[in-house]
Amino acid sequence: MERYGTCLLAFILLFAVVPRPSASAPAAEHTLGAGSSLSVEDRARPFLTSPDGTFSCGFQDSGENAFSFSVWYTAAAEKTAVWTANPGAPVNGRGSRISFRRDGGLALDDANGTTVWESKTSGGGGALTISLLDTGNLVILDPSSSTGGGRVVWQSFDWPTDTLLPSQPLTKHMKLVAGYFSLYYDNDNVLRLLYDGPEISSIYWPNPGKNPFDNGRTTYNSSRIGVLDANGAFLSSDNLGVNASDLGPGVKRRLTIEQDGNVRIYSLSASTGGWAVTWAALAQPCSVHGLCGPNAICEYQPSLRCSCAPGYEMVDPRDWRKGCRPMFSVTNCSLQQASPEQQPRYKFVKMAHTDFYGYDLWFYQSVTFAYCKKICSEMCLCIGFSYKLQGQGVCYPKSVLFNGFTSSAFPGNIYIKVPIDFNASAPPVSARSTTGIACEPTVPVIVQESGTFGRSGNGTEWPYLFAFAGVLGLLDLIFIATGCWFLSNKQSIPSSLEAGYRMVTGQFRRFTYRELKDATGNFKEEIGRGGSGVVYRGVLDGGKVVAVKKLTNVAGGDEEFWAEMTVIGRINHINLVRIWGFCSQGKHKLLVYEYVENESLDRHLFDMDRTALPWRERYRIALGTARGLAYLHHECLEWVIHCDVKPENILLTREFDAKIADFGLAKLSKRDGAGDSFQLSHMRGTTGYMAPEWARNVPVDAKVDVYSYGIVLLEIVIGSRISDQTTAGGERLEMSQIAQALRQVVDTGDVVPLVDGRLQGQLNPRQALEMVRISLSCMQERSNDRPTMDDIAKVLTACDDEDEHPAYRS
Repeated sequence: MERYGTCLLAFILLFAVVPRPSASAPAAEHTLGAGSSLSVEDRARPFLTSPDGTFSCGFQDSGENAFSFSVWYTAAAEKTAVWTANPGAPVNGRGSRISFRRDGGLALDDANGTTVWESKTSGGGGALTISLLDTGNLVILDPSSSTGGGRVVWQSFDWPTDTLLPSQPLTKHMKLVAGYFSLYYDNDNVLRLLYDGPEISSIYWPNPGKNPFDNGRTTYNSSRIGVLDANGAFLSSDNLGVNASDLGPGVKRRLTIEQDGNVRIYSLSASTGGWAVTWAALAQPCSVHGLCGPNAICEYQPSLRCSCAPGYEMVDPRDWRKGCRPMFSVTNCSLQQASPEQQPRYKFVKMAHTDFYGYDLWFYQSVTFAYCKKICSEMCLCIGFSYKLQGQGVCYPKSVLFNGFTSSAFPGNIYIKVPIDFNASAPPVSARSTTGIACEPTVPVIVQESGTFGRSGNGTEWPYLFAFAGVLGLLDLIFIATGCWFLSNKQSIPSSLEAGYRMVTGQFRRFTYRELKDATGNFKEEIGRGGSGVVYRGVLDGGKVVAVKKLTNVAGGDEEFWAEMTVIGRINHINLVRIWGFCSQGKHKLLVYEYVENESLDRHLFDMDRTALPWRERYRIALGTARGLAYLHHECLEWVIHCDVKPENILLTREFDAKIADFGLAKLSKRDGAGDSFQLSHMRGTTGYMAPEWARNVPVDAKVDVYSYGIVLLEIVIGSRISDQTTAGGERLEMSQIAQALRQVVDTGDVVPLVDGRLQGQLNPRQALEMVRISLSCMQERSNDRPTMDDIAKVLTACDDEDEHPAYRS
């Protein structure tokens, strides 16, 4: 895959100009005035065509007696939609109508008169026109505007569905969506593919086991824009550059995300009218996450098929995306067993050359197969383990079986934990999906493993046992030779199959207490302390400077702590402090963080002996903090509430970029039927930043962080703590009084007197007023009245003077 650097000039040329319809073109063919309409019964003719005839729009068949209003390439034999007004909401084949109403709105009405979609451009009156341009862009224009060619009131290019056309930009506020799959710019500014299913979400492209730079991308990309040009090159500002195999002018193309989760560039054959794939993001279909659902395995041999793991059966024979469910009772790990005799007994079923991506409870290096098996047997949360030999034995106990795959190139096996009485001779169910994924009625080979530790059905671990016993030197030599062979052939293993392991081994590890005691010089240099523990400066063996936090009042045992840490360790965002690892040895629970050298926000904001923090840095800190919290609340794999947002937990880099610390220490709440709230056993947070619902002892949700952020945002503006604000008589101001004062500022727009006087008027009043507005909305008494962190981040981004991209459009 060929990559290019960011070409700003190309983006400007492609993105800045919206093509306008030619005044000399036949208006009847590509432009309509208000009052025009087309009924679904007249679908044989298009509603509009582009001046050069390349594109048409009108009604398309989308199922039995179901139709959508779409744009398509006129010359294509298969009229694949490149834009659809009503995806997922088709209209009836009789009585439905698309209308360009006299009030200037484009609307699609179903047979019963219900409006299923509209452009929301009403109010322009009869002066507005609608046109289909040669680019495939459906636009509503106000010709009376003084702007040359008329003003664009609405355009389909701003609302893509699953396809990009040449010259159509994909921006940071847009997504291409197909079912559970989407192509979008993440909070780290990288273009990604995401599976966002009903229970689990997972990024699968680019390789999630590598950091963006190792994937050839860059996070230094505030513009966040991608464009497919007329020659078939797709360029993205995160340093991604790919070419269609038929690169060159004169070919009609589209870039589409499809129901199988892959993104492809298609080229139209001028002679046959057929579409040909000329580039694909993923070469291996099973690299896509979620295709086969939970507890199922994806295999490509040579067509894609899904099958259930042993001990599991298909949930819905018509839809593999729902995956498989266990055919045995699952142990509730939260319930303590009365005695060891009452604990269930298990055995393991082997699936050769098979693995499940991610969800490792931990990983163990240089261990025997028997030891790995014993760990999973004794760990309630473990439902299987992956074991592979690559010069050494590596063990990965699994807490979830999701995104399973089988590949002859994978140098390991998965061992599924099933009850001792499970009949391994009964093969797992496999069938053909009716949702577009071909699943052949064949299953992987299943070999039952012995239930006795230290023995194996295939002898994989015998070399280890002999080597450790020192009995047979010959087997030692064979073991070494085998390890070297694996290492020498490592490059032949597809990177997608190794992604999860590289992430764990390369960026996140478990430390011993002795290692961290030595790294910190016996915990000598304290650099911070808070309610969750004391932080010390440390230096690891490789010279890396880290922050080591000794945790206090940690609930649960080692197993629960490990399980939570495997989740926290996968959380990664430019505005979050990176966690390098942890230690869990009995009473010792420690976290190892990246060292952020410029101290915390409170020291820069409230220390009157320091030079006042300039406005530009204040705004960047506010925006960065909002983006970090938005990621925790809305985009990371597990839904995370911080519960203690305050200036002390916002660390600053040398460039004054914000990094949120101490996230993940509160209870993690999964997205399930119980809703996005949870009950903590005790109040958590810091006085002055805690939302009112904490005092009411009711279940809390992410809006407690929103409240705390509102306090911090106001403190960034005024340069002092809200809890220190007093009346002229020296009495402490109540929150109701502060809110009333903020409303007056918002109503009058006179924000300058409120801003930190040390700035001496050096500020952006527009940004300051917006920050006060946001702060006021965050401090609402009722949590439902507060905005989300995602909304806040978008508003602050729109006001960012340094952001190269236009303001967010809702």
